[in-house]
Amino acid sequence: MADHVRLYVDQPLGAGQAVAVGPEQANYLFAVMRLAVGTEVLLFNGRDGEWRAVVQDAGKRRGALLCQQQTRPQSLPPDVWLIFSPIKKDRTNFIVEKAVELGARRVLPVQSRFTNSERWRQDKQVAHAIEAAEQCGATFVPDVADMQPLDRVLATWPEGRLLFWADETLARDGMAAHSLEKGVPAAILIGPEGGFSDEEKTRLRALPFVRPLRLGPRILRAETAAVAAMVIWQQACGDWA
Repeated sequence: MADHVRLYVDQPLGAGQAVAVGPEQANYLFAVMRLAVGTEVLLFNGRDGEWRAVVQDAGKRRGALLCQQQTRPQSLPPDVWLIFSPIKKDRTNFIVEKAVELGARRVLPVQSRFTNSERWRQDKQVAHAIEAAEQCGATFVPDVADMQPLDRVLATWPEGRLLFWADETLARDGMAAHSLEKGVPAAILIGPEGGFSDEEKTRLRALPFVRPLRLGPRILRAETAAVAAMVIWQQACGDWA
């Protein structure tokens, strides 16, 4: 069923469940993709798994789908968050998209001293996350949070969750990183393009829940670092292991 259109809907899914389609999704399904009555689509809502549905009504501004059979059960990605400082628009979009594809459970942007982009449209990034989930076959859409100051995030850090900080100085100095720990809720922290300030680095190194993470011998761009760190963690501790 790889050639079927996949669509995220914020409605319950189950056998015989009718799903209403609003103007935006109706335009996508029936004008862009040119689906007709009787065509099968795949639906997911992040809670009830993936379902095969059939188009019952294909109007210009509305439509109706009918769930027939579950094709995949609901599955959650490993409990890892991706925390990063927003950068230029297209690169930030790339980070959110790859976070979904690589199995982040939460995406959390932070404002740090050298963050060079204060633009963060939570609604736009939620839409990017949904589109990425539709394309990559995920049944889960990560929580995409609003931007918060890094200091606040660190001050309210949840007990029992480790924070793996992609410290670029480890690449420059050739230092080893702390080993990854399996079976523990985790988060990955990627700094801004200018790196963290000396004060921020000092604070991070002093926090008991922070673990440095080395991403190879070269300093990476922020969006590359986000992908590399997620891959390293997933291979060691997640659903790639």
